[in-house]
Amino acid sequence: MVPGEQQRQESPGWQEYFARQAGATTTPALQAFYAAGVPDEERPIHDIPLMALDLETTGMDPREHAIVSIGMVPFDLRVIRPSAGHYWVVKPPRPLREESIAFHRITHSEVEHAPPIAAILGEVLAALAGHLVVVHYRNIERPFLDAAVMASHGEHCLFPLIDTMALEARWERQGRLQGIKRLLGMQPLSIRLADSRGRYGLPNYSAHHAKVDAMATAELFQAQMARHFRTDTPVSELWF
Repeated sequence: MVPGEQQRQESPGWQEYFARQAGATTTPALQAFYAAGVPDEERPIHDIPLMALDLETTGMDPREHAIVSIGMVPFDLRVIRPSAGHYWVVKPPRPLREESIAFHRITHSEVEHAPPIAAILGEVLAALAGHLVVVHYRNIERPFLDAAVMASHGEHCLFPLIDTMALEARWERQGRLQGIKRLLGMQPLSIRLADSRGRYGLPNYSAHHAKVDAMATAELFQAQMARHFRTDTPVSELWF
């Protein structure tokens, strides 16, 4: 269990984890990443630099599938800065499958001359360092980056993150009213990125481009915060 998956009443332990890893890792890029640290768990969210992150992959299992593109957009609760973001296409270790191409629309020709993930991991970690990561569905970004770093350097890359899908599930799939709806056979509302954005009046974007989806995630988190949270909410109530 990583620190952020502990029960809410316990300290996530991310600060201690980062401090320990900064002294233990032998990979310079990881050392700098961990040395940048993470916020104190009681620090208010409005005071923290955020980085929306999205990965497009060849499948859902980091043990069998690989990253094909990475998008990042820095933001805070007031401003999103796509021009300061990043986008990489990377060459996976195995040829793309046709169903993968249909999903993320990255083609064989695009990855043919793209760098392997190992060649850009230093840039990726440097861009993430010092930011609290925001994703939509945490079972992709953290596991796939961890697997990529483990494959390249034999070390873990774990970090706290905010999951906008999990936040949306708090309101749309939990609570007494939702339990009654399930008993009545009513289907739960979708908490996919586009459907979640629609509930806040946010515009439709073309899906499955990593940088566009990162920007869409940043906008969704801003909307969630405006509707459901105080801006001085401590990060311990939001991160995993």
